[in-house]
Amino acid sequence: MKTNSAVAALAALAQDSRLAIFRALVQAGPNGLPAGKISEAIGISPSSLSFHMKELTHADMVTSRHEGRFVIYSANFATMSGLLAFLTDNCCGGNPCTPTRNFACLTPEDAAS
Repeated sequence: MKTNSAVAALAALAQDSRLAIFRALVQAGPNGLPAGKISEAIGISPSSLSFHMKELTHADMVTSRHEGRFVIYSANFATMSGLLAFLTDNCCGGNPCTPTRNFACLTPEDAAS
């Protein structure tokens, strides 16, 4: 990930509603959520949701697809992973760090092990 992409992603997440939206989409996993469910879950109006989704989409933090008359939004896990890799690049000055584990979309049983 390049610096300008990381800045755009961090800027998109640096707002309460957008961070809540992104976290809800991460929790929903790759299947995502319809816009109406996101609006209900976060407690914001559809017009506000549309504004925030535009910002998250522009930063490539979310993707959307149409299913019938619904727009389904999903977290862009590739961008999320890229951002985390960018932020931790050369962690600990190149010395071995505590092992990390990718928890994206693991079941509760997997996460406990």
